[in-house]
Amino acid sequence: MRDQEAWLCFADESGQVLRPPKARTWSRCGHTPRVTVRGAGSGRISLAGVVCRRPGRPTRLIFRMLVHHGRKGERKGFREKDFAALMDAAHQQLGGPLVLVWDNYTHHVDAAMRELIEARSWLTVFRFPSYTPDLNPAEGVWAHLKNSLGNLAPCSLDELAALARTRLKRMQYQPGLLDGFIAETGIIPAPP
Repeated sequence: MRDQEAWLCFADESGQVLRPPKARTWSRCGHTPRVTVRGAGSGRISLAGVVCRRPGRPTRLIFRMLVHHGRKGERKGFREKDFAALMDAAHQQLGGPLVLVWDNYTHHVDAAMRELIEARSWLTVFRFPSYTPDLNPAEGVWAHLKNSLGNLAPCSLDELAALARTRLKRMQYQPGLLDGFIAETGIIPAPP
């Protein structure tokens, strides 16, 4: 990786619905806090993110979001071409070859994805062993995001998408936080 001046990238996907994740809060003794949630609708937001690290450069987060309102014919999640577009965007923004490490999700290992990977000479792909989310720093991004969305009750998917986008953009400007997600996995020691 150092010889190639390549970026080491960790990718993963996540999703969120209108029902907020469970979180802790404070209230007066004897008064259980309640968050009113609008339960209508079957939509969700799908997220794909890449945590990118290269020695001597700040760690970067690149993400994409799809909002699925539950309408007929609307995409429900990321497909092979979406992942390829995310990798193309990462390559363009980072300006160098990428070494991608991700899980064995169906859309990552099928023939269409292998074909898209082979068409990109600047991309080298490795896979995590099965059932090892604790090795992927992108999981830390999703955990941090969901923790920050705890106890919030957005009224619409568009409002939820705006909240998630704001929090992810905030993380993009905190390379130290992203370094912490990488260090937490134990794969690479934190930079000095």
